[in-house]
Formats: sequence, structure tokens, C-alpha cells
Amino acid sequence: MVLKTIRVELARTKEHPSGDPGHAYEFRAPLDGTGHLDTKAWPEVKQLCIVKRLEKGVTQESGILTQTRGGRWVFSYAPGDEDDESIFRLSSHVFKPGEYVSVTEHDGAQNTFRVSSVKDWHPPA
Repeated sequence: MVLKTIRVELARTKEHPSGDPGHAYEFRAPLDGTGHLDTKAWPEVKQLCIVKRLEKGVTQESGILTQTRGGRWVFSYAPGDEDDESIFRLSSHVFKPGEYVSVTEHDGAQNTFRVSSVKDWHPPA
């Protein structure tokens, strides 16, 4: 199984009619052959499933992709759930360039992000 590095960028909004590639998330996750989150493989590699939240192309926060006790998938940046950003129906999304995913960000707003890239991740030598 190969982990993937997935980059999603803010899709078109009223404030950003062309989207905003500087407002993005980059995260690692195991994907199955169809591009869906491999939930069976995730427990074995969860410590490698990191996320970076980017604003204006600069990393603002680093954390992990994790699943809550209630079954929600979130980006978590610190212990506890106050900072968690929920990913709407993460396990049902296909992660291929051009597809979309929604993230509820720190301010409580749910924003749509477009998958811009999916690449194999290999640990540093």
C-alpha cells in the first residue's frame, strides 16, 4: 500500500470567483484502487497521515487526519476537539484531480475545495 499526498484548494466562492490556490490543505492518506480513503489500511499508517493547512501558500498549522469516536473524519491540530476541522463524508469521496470535498473550517464555515493533485508519498531515505 502506498500513501498518497493529496492537495485540495479552495474552489470558487462569492469572495473568490476563481478559487484560491493559496488557501489549501495538503494531507497524506491511504487510498484504495478507486481513489477512496482506505479505512482498513488507515489504522496501520495513521501516524503518517499528517495535514498542513495553508493560507497564502504558507503553512499555518500542521496536524493529523484522524477519526473521532463518533466516526467523523477530521483534521486535528491539537489534543481535544476544539480545533478540529470536519471533512464532510470523507470516506465516500473519490480523491482524483478535479473532484470536490467540503471542509468545515475553524470559523465554522463549510467551504468547498477542489482536489488539485494526488501523488504517491514515499518516506525520506
